[in-house]
Amino acid sequence: MKKLLSVLKYAFLLGISAFLMWYALKELDFQRMWAELRNANYIWVGISLVMGVAAYVSRAYRWHMQIKPTGYNPSLINTYRAMMVGYLANLVLPRMGEVVRCTILKRTDKVPVNTGFGTVVAERFIDMLMLLLAVGLTFLVEFDRIRDFFLGLFSTKYASLEYTLSSLYWVLWVFIGAAGFAVLLILKYLKRLQQHTYFKKAVSFFKGMLEGALSVTKLENQTVFWGHTVFVWLMYYCMSVVVLLALPATSNLGWGAGLSILVVGTLGMAAPVQGGVGVYHLLVQSTLLLYGVPKEAGMAYALLVHTSQTLLVVLMGVLSFAASMLQQSRSFAAQRTHLNSSKHELK
Repeated sequence: MKKLLSVLKYAFLLGISAFLMWYALKELDFQRMWAELRNANYIWVGISLVMGVAAYVSRAYRWHMQIKPTGYNPSLINTYRAMMVGYLANLVLPRMGEVVRCTILKRTDKVPVNTGFGTVVAERFIDMLMLLLAVGLTFLVEFDRIRDFFLGLFSTKYASLEYTLSSLYWVLWVFIGAAGFAVLLILKYLKRLQQHTYFKKAVSFFKGMLEGALSVTKLENQTVFWGHTVFVWLMYYCMSVVVLLALPATSNLGWGAGLSILVVGTLGMAAPVQGGVGVYHLLVQSTLLLYGVPKEAGMAYALLVHTSQTLLVVLMGVLSFAASMLQQSRSFAAQRTHLNSSKHELK
């Protein structure tokens, strides 16, 4: 039953992606869009891919730095491979990549899944802070365009801001009440719960996860860590700007447009659908419309960025997965050889 529900869930998300992609494409002149793609300067796309590789390597090094304070020291290459396989998994099963990469790192370097997942939670929190910083900078630079975009986006969903805030307050109070009731129940039956095996396992899991999440406060070199964080987001921004230069219709846009695309594109990729397909394309196309870029050229830009980066993740993820499996098989073979030799010595 659980497997069926899981299949239906991901089929539903895939259906949403397909619908949004259809919606973004349905009114386009395909001949004009293909003309834009044919006339593109793919050297700039290639440069964006190099930037993407640099960003992934930097992210892997940053994750490696986060793990070390927890008492485990996986190799940098294994950390990179686990991360890329996780990104590959996210293209198939949204939000599963975080668990997958922690599972692989446990197999290769014995890092507990809960500890690894805690470091990923901290990583996501830092990325959220960087995104908020990018949003703030974008509003300062491109206030008029971004304001119009978000007002248009939300005005179709909500009749009034007052009604929305009222609804959010009710949700918040219900959440606080439920959380308080749960805490009271736990305190009342704490002694009995402490004797339960599953409760002990849950406490142990969350302790390990908390240790991983707090690893950022115990880093050996905070300057290097935050330097890599800034570098990663700088590469994301430069990738957005560089591909603008690839198309005649977008080559005249300034660095402010790159900021807008970075923010909106990141939100699209964060959507709980496979690889942000459909959501990313629709949001980026809508953003470029604010800069006077025709729909066909906007979709051509979105296709260039999303397709090239997705293919990069697939290539690096598949190679990393193959290397991890080969390493694991060699490790098993070495263990078997050692075991056989030990048995032979005993005889």
